[in-house]
Amino acid sequence: MPLGTLDRTPPPFFKQGPSALSKLVVFSALALLLMVADVRFKLTAPIRAAIATVLYPVQWLVLQPVNAAGEVGHYFHSLHAAQTGEAEALRRLAVQAERSLQVEQLDLENRRLRELLAMRERITTPATGAQVLYDSADPYSRKVVIDRGQTHGIVPGSPVIDESGVLGQVTRVYPLLSEVTLLIDRDQAIPVLNARTGVRGVAYGQPSASGDGLELRYTLANADINPGDLLTTSGVDGVYPPGLPVAQVREVERRAESSFNRIGCAPLARVQGALHVLVLAPVGATLPPSPLPTTPARGQRSASDAPAGPRSAP
Repeated sequence: MPLGTLDRTPPPFFKQGPSALSKLVVFSALALLLMVADVRFKLTAPIRAAIATVLYPVQWLVLQPVNAAGEVGHYFHSLHAAQTGEAEALRRLAVQAERSLQVEQLDLENRRLRELLAMRERITTPATGAQVLYDSADPYSRKVVIDRGQTHGIVPGSPVIDESGVLGQVTRVYPLLSEVTLLIDRDQAIPVLNARTGVRGVAYGQPSASGDGLELRYTLANADINPGDLLTTSGVDGVYPPGLPVAQVREVERRAESSFNRIGCAPLARVQGALHVLVLAPVGATLPPSPLPTTPARGQRSASDAPAGPRSAP
């Protein structure tokens, strides 16, 4: 190759352009000029608007996963809040229902206690308040257990009443508890008085599957007794004070083949749901003791041994 044809110019790698400082000054001046022009004449506003318009679909597409993640998180947060609120509402509803039942129970107890206090004011016999604990487990008897016993002055045979009438009689006493046999027990009997006619009788307990009640036995067929008559205690037995409500005549069955009527009565006391009762002292225990006969002193005669006065001459 001839020497004259060789390119003797240096390669581009070694070419020197404007210095870096010159480029910095030029581009800084240009940026400053553009900024001043944009502030003064709003030259780049259309360009920014066009770029924003072009880039908006890209921005929307890029933001969709972020928005979807936010919506999913909001959904689960709302679901958890709703479940928590529902659980709290159910808990409050259960508490309110329990309180409502307690309020109804307390209202029932208060009403019965007021009626029991009114009953206590009408009687003059000493009485002790008691609460019914539970029914007796014996299926062949009608008994309840109260929370008063010998330590509270309860004695066997004491009458027991509630706010409506005579409930039964104490038949067994323990130091802290007592057993009360209800009027409807088949072994119980109580002397009664028809408040309308004043006729006395004896009512016996008559438990049955159709409904526990009383039966007024040995009543003559021609006796004046009608359904609805009120039966009260007569007081002749020395146990029950007179005038306490016992039962109401429910039915009178007049039988031609018998000299006695079959009379069914409904007890007025709550034999199935008594809560609080009064235990009365037996009437015989509250009566004053009978005076003892006076013994004449030695050498003295009694009035019955005194000699009769002189008779007048005929």
